[in-house]
Amino acid sequence: MSRRVVRQSKFRHVFGQAVKTDQCYDDIRVSRVTWDSSFCAVNPKFVAIIIEASGGGAFLVLPLSKTGRIDKSYPSVCGHTGPVLDIDWCPHNDQVIASGSEDCTVMVWQIPENGLLVPLADPVVVLEGHSKRVGIISWHPTARNVLLSAGCDNQVIVWNVGNGEAMITLEDMHPDVIFSACWNRNGSLICTSCKDKTIRVINPRKETIIAEKEKAHEGARPMRAIFLSDGNIFTTGFSRMSERQLALWNPKSMDEPISVHEMDTSNGVLLPFYDPDTNVVYLCGKGDSSIRYFEITDEAPFVHYLSTYTTKEPQRGMGYMSKRGLDVNKCEIARFYKLQERKCEPIIMTVPRKSDLFQDDLYPDTAGPDAALEADEWFDGKDGEPILISLKNGYVPGKNRDLKVVKKNILDNKAKNTEKTGPPTKTSSPTPSIKGEAKLDEILNEIKSLKELVSSQEKRIIQLEEQMSKIAI
Repeated sequence: MSRRVVRQSKFRHVFGQAVKTDQCYDDIRVSRVTWDSSFCAVNPKFVAIIIEASGGGAFLVLPLSKTGRIDKSYPSVCGHTGPVLDIDWCPHNDQVIASGSEDCTVMVWQIPENGLLVPLADPVVVLEGHSKRVGIISWHPTARNVLLSAGCDNQVIVWNVGNGEAMITLEDMHPDVIFSACWNRNGSLICTSCKDKTIRVINPRKETIIAEKEKAHEGARPMRAIFLSDGNIFTTGFSRMSERQLALWNPKSMDEPISVHEMDTSNGVLLPFYDPDTNVVYLCGKGDSSIRYFEITDEAPFVHYLSTYTTKEPQRGMGYMSKRGLDVNKCEIARFYKLQERKCEPIIMTVPRKSDLFQDDLYPDTAGPDAALEADEWFDGKDGEPILISLKNGYVPGKNRDLKVVKKNILDNKAKNTEKTGPPTKTSSPTPSIKGEAKLDEILNEIKSLKELVSSQEKRIIQLEEQMSKIAI
């Protein structure tokens, strides 16, 4: 009789490895603001990092290839008047990023295709509706131009970025500060954790609480809650004895957790990053120097500890790359961007395999960049599952991944306001010219920035020539 002692899993031997020093991003002044967000957001094109900024709030946006030392004069996104607290890349457009700030606003930005040449201070749209600082930003997973924000005014607002309007405001559901907010797989529900120690599952369009659990974790320190792909909820928090805990819940019966694990007595908030394709959760504690990972399955104890990746330096924040940005040829199943005091260090998680062939068991079809729904359809009550793509030949980004969707809507809106004399039947016809105008604006801006760059270099050359003539004398 052979008895299986060790649980079989293809992720048991996942190992983490930091990249070489020359592939890190150095000399970055990472933000010191006291807020428990990840401070970093990554997509297949760019890494964005919230930085220290005098007289306002700013974040860097670096092309992934821009490794090495980052010059102090490197242009940043600097339109906020208070420190930036959270940033999130749009899942349907790799050049659109949203930011929430202490100045009570949410701003949506369009990043040029090759990164910033000059500081970016003009957002595509400013979303105003919160009365206190905005600490949580999250794009809808399947509907285009739908954005959730949560602030210290205890409100959750769902915006239609296309016209800059707050479509849903959830006001009286949270009596205290909201610690986290997360969409489910198809974006029909949201899950929040709050300072009153309660986890809530909310239907935002009906503005009703479907399920809630008081004292999900009894400790006073912040909790985090995320939806898993099967609809269950994974939470991290603290026990009454200040031990860090993780728990698994079924929203249909929240009385008792499916599983609870005590971890350690560190006081850093555990940020969970979830891979819905492999059902692996990575836990990164703020101030920790390790990443723990767990596999979630249908068999007891449901949450299975896999391993821990440990380094010497504590982490100030963490970015998590979407599946589209991973190297499938190296069996990479996750990549983190670890923020240290003055540096961002990529960490690659790999499943060792001997074969060089595509490992389809590691890479099931994953959510692609196409939106399943438009914003209006979602607000009207439709739901759509993520549109999946295969990673078999590696992810190749589309050539015209147009943020023009966002820009077009907003410009279209402005056009309607300014052209009131025109007949109402022609509202759909200006679309091509608006696209052309947007493209022309982009080219003109680039020409302007290049001219400024050339003139500044000319001034510098004159200064250097003057210095040389003095030395020669």
